[in-house]
Amino acid sequence: MKTICAFANDYQNLNGGYVVIGIAEEDGRPVLPPDGLTPSEIEQAQRWLRGRCKSMRPSLEPILSPETYSDRHILVVWIPASQNRPHRAPDVHGGGWKYWIRVGESTVDAEVSGGLEMLIEQTARVPWDDRVALNARVEDIRETRVREYLRDVQSGLLDRSDTHDLYRRLAICSPVNDHEAPRNVGLLFFSDDPAKWFAGARIEVVRFAADRAGKVLNERVFRGPLADQVRGCLSYFEGLSHAHLQKHRDRNQVRGWVSYPQIAFREALVNAVYHRAYRQDTVEPTKVFLHPDRVEVISYPGPVPGIEGHHLAPDGHVPPIPARNRRIGEFLKELDLAEGRFTGLPQIYESMRQNGSPAPKFDFDDARSYFRVTLPAHPEYAAVSAMQDAAYLRTVGSLDDAFSRIRNAWEANASSAILAAEVIRMHTERGNITEAQEAWERFREHGPEFGRAHVANVLVEALLEAGEDSLARSILDGIAEVPTPTDAIDTAILAKRLGERQIAHRYFERAGESVLNDARALHEFAQIKMRLATDAYRRRGPSWTEVNRRLLSEARDQLERVILMDAPPTRHAWAWRDLALVRARLQAPRSDVIAAYERASELLPDESRFARELESFRTRSASSRYRRNRNSRGGQG
Repeated sequence: MKTICAFANDYQNLNGGYVVIGIAEEDGRPVLPPDGLTPSEIEQAQRWLRGRCKSMRPSLEPILSPETYSDRHILVVWIPASQNRPHRAPDVHGGGWKYWIRVGESTVDAEVSGGLEMLIEQTARVPWDDRVALNARVEDIRETRVREYLRDVQSGLLDRSDTHDLYRRLAICSPVNDHEAPRNVGLLFFSDDPAKWFAGARIEVVRFAADRAGKVLNERVFRGPLADQVRGCLSYFEGLSHAHLQKHRDRNQVRGWVSYPQIAFREALVNAVYHRAYRQDTVEPTKVFLHPDRVEVISYPGPVPGIEGHHLAPDGHVPPIPARNRRIGEFLKELDLAEGRFTGLPQIYESMRQNGSPAPKFDFDDARSYFRVTLPAHPEYAAVSAMQDAAYLRTVGSLDDAFSRIRNAWEANASSAILAAEVIRMHTERGNITEAQEAWERFREHGPEFGRAHVANVLVEALLEAGEDSLARSILDGIAEVPTPTDAIDTAILAKRLGERQIAHRYFERAGESVLNDARALHEFAQIKMRLATDAYRRRGPSWTEVNRRLLSEARDQLERVILMDAPPTRHAWAWRDLALVRARLQAPRSDVIAAYERASELLPDESRFARELESFRTRSASSRYRRNRNSRGGQG
């Protein structure tokens, strides 16, 4: 009864809570499978609860719901936040009637914990979203929308046919005199147009141009139920968010980043919709401003008193201040649009960090008239415009202008890995090897650590294309670490081209499981193992036979995987040819070797090397059989 009283008092505006009877608890976790209750025990428990709740001061009417879980009967008691709070319940151990509240996972005496004064202040302040809308009718709630919501959250209430009983159990309407009236949250989530009653219940998105005048490119307004507004805005933003993906030749993998992480924007938008005010005097909509270098999400008014700027810092902790809207958050969480309480901010910070973006900013004015979340664009986002311009100039034949566009952008942003890589490519194409090396050295000084391996790989590849193998080898030797599997694969392939087999093998291994999903990388890894096996054979060092066989066996397994992967026919043909070589060296059955060569020729019939190698193998194997047969007959015939 203390816990039921505490949930009804709803000290932190979380809309009450649930008590589950029939499942034991140990260290804050349920003990499963549950012991459950008998049908007679459930009936007895319901009578007992109704009687005790009516004797509470003032009385309560919890929602009792017998359920079945793991084939056992249990009783779920839902205690919504009460509009008649504060409530008192008896203290069995200490005597007397006390005000109980929930603090974290504990039920405590409000007076002893110092929360009684705030609880009393909340008595006349039922959160706005849980109040009755006297200027609307219950018919303004669309039953089809309610049932769609119940289907989305897989609620057992979907089977109930009585509409008014359904609304009461969802607590989206309340009796007023002799009729039912909707609560504000019911209109926000289940009416056709909540803005009919609450002017600010909409989301406006404005895109601004990159010029100094900040000309508006277009505007979008999202209306309808709150959940539909959020989903529509998220979908629209996802279509605008720029993803830079650098594809690899003859490979399935890409490297990349997005202009703004979708997770960060989602949390910022949902936070704005969740914590803003919808009173009739708050007419400003939730606003999303899309600038070329940032996104701003603005809601009205600012945060509730008690939340300060330092609470929103990366290492800050938001105090357990009562939320402005308890029911809005409840529905958003049920629809998986909102995170748990106070978990959205860390997700924004972490998703921006993982994307390589600057940290987000949170601000509000002294009057707390607004709250703004600013998500800076990825540092490379500005470089994309220069890359697009240069691509267009190349297409129309203005190669010098394309080079100037990239070089000027690089001078303005020496920390851009995209621009550094493109400047290096263009310099080497023009034969400016010294300038390409200078660009690399400048990026090493100013660029972020996570981009260095990528830019170094670009320089090594460009030098190889220019025939500068010795310079390429010196750059390769200077690559200390590779932060991603994709960079490791790039480095391994370049080392293979330079004949650095052991270095290539080391980087392929460092790439881990990523190699297994990349047909080209896996094929080249197998070729490295084949060549290392040949080196072991030629050196004839200690245990060379075991080393040779192990490397060839590993290469065989990799090649057999390559021929099953999605890859061009040419890749498959050469993989079959290499598999034939490995099978021959491992002394596999003659038919298996011939079958591999024949399959390679089917896929690439114009490659004469396959036929020559097959004929050579047949000749060698025939000669070998002849010698074996002669020896078995004692050297005669």
